[in-house]
Formats: sequence, structure tokens, C-alpha cells
Amino acid sequence: MNLIQGETVTVIRREVERDELGEPSSEKVTREAVGNVVVAPGSTSDLDSSRPEGVTVSLTLCFPKSYEGELRGCSVEVRGTEYAVVGDPQRHTPENTPGDWNLTAEVTRTDG
Repeated sequence: MNLIQGETVTVIRREVERDELGEPSSEKVTREAVGNVVVAPGSTSDLDSSRPEGVTVSLTLCFPKSYEGELRGCSVEVRGTEYAVVGDPQRHTPENTPGDWNLTAEVTRTDG
């Protein structure tokens, strides 16, 4: 029995295809299900007074060592909601990760 239970999330990659003039012509979207991802709540914060209904929500996702993809520029669907990956998450060194997870990513979304 594991003390920490992961769940399945979906990594979404969007690639913009450009025409001969360099203008966006279409978008290719790929979705990849990744299991055993630990989802931890992050901070929530209200936006300033100009957006009284606005809120920013973040989560911290810990991806398993078996996941070999990169997350820069991606978004991740967690429990039916899409979040943008912040920055360029990097893997921890193997010597410092005795458990099942070695890639930590912060994801965020803004509502309102």
C-alpha cells in the first residue's frame, strides 16, 4: 500500500503551424494522459479591486519518473479544468529523488 496516491492528468501540447509568410494557419493539439501524478493545492489569490470577481488558482503537480516528456509551453487538465504550466519545469537529480516522482511543475489559471 502506497501512502501517496497519484491520479491521472492530461498534458496538452499546442503546435501552431505557419504558412509560407510565417502567419499562423492552423493549430495541432495533442493530448497525453499521464498516470500517478500527485496533485497538491497551491496558493489562491484575489486579483486587485479592478477585478473583484477575479482569482488566480495554482496547483503543484509531481510527475512520476516514468514520464519523460517536457512541460514548457504546455497546459495540463486536472480534474476537468485546464491549467497553464508556469516556466520550464526541470527534473530533480536521481540521487535526490528516492521516491516515485522527480518532476515538479506549478500550474495556474486565472478566472474572472
